[in-house]
Amino acid sequence: MPAILAKKLGMTQVFAEDGKVERVTVLEAGPCPVTAVRTPEKDGYTAIQLAFDACKEKALNKPELGHLAKADASAYRVLKEFRDESGPLIGETVKVDTFAVGDKVKIAGTSKGKGFAGTVKRHNFATGPKTHGSHNYRAPGSIGASAWPARVMKGIRGPGQMGNERVTQKGLTVVDVITDRNLLLVRGAVPGGKNGIVEVRTDA
Repeated sequence: MPAILAKKLGMTQVFAEDGKVERVTVLEAGPCPVTAVRTPEKDGYTAIQLAFDACKEKALNKPELGHLAKADASAYRVLKEFRDESGPLIGETVKVDTFAVGDKVKIAGTSKGKGFAGTVKRHNFATGPKTHGSHNYRAPGSIGASAWPARVMKGIRGPGQMGNERVTQKGLTVVDVITDRNLLLVRGAVPGGKNGIVEVRTDA
């Protein structure tokens, strides 16, 4: 299961060979050095750890620098593990050519934070009547019974923070791979804002 870390650069459109317009998200994918390999014998599970987003050494603390030094890697800001992934060894580098045009991928990232939102915007609740003196415009309505359970049940949909949560978009297609610039063009939208870090995996 190929996987890589990437930075979302934005969206644009490209023309396919048949003249069709493709709306794509441009990702700067890798290169990602392998900084750790987890094995069932030692760690109880199988995974590889990739590093991404090079930075200056002063941006990291000594334990982080020591961990990267074991893999002969320079300073990187982001470390992510990919479960059930095996193959690359410590010191090797995963590059964008791991993927090919036509591959189906799923991309996980942190969605845009939209602040505190009410139930109409956050959960698509219906609004109340707007005539005959009604004051129930965007109120959520009743949220629980009185005698029993005499409390608000867990998991009820109410107002609160909207966005700023992990989202995985599945079923995306790789439209183009530009290896000399480490760019991955994916059809459709990807979670998060510009310069956000995302995880790209094959959607098997």
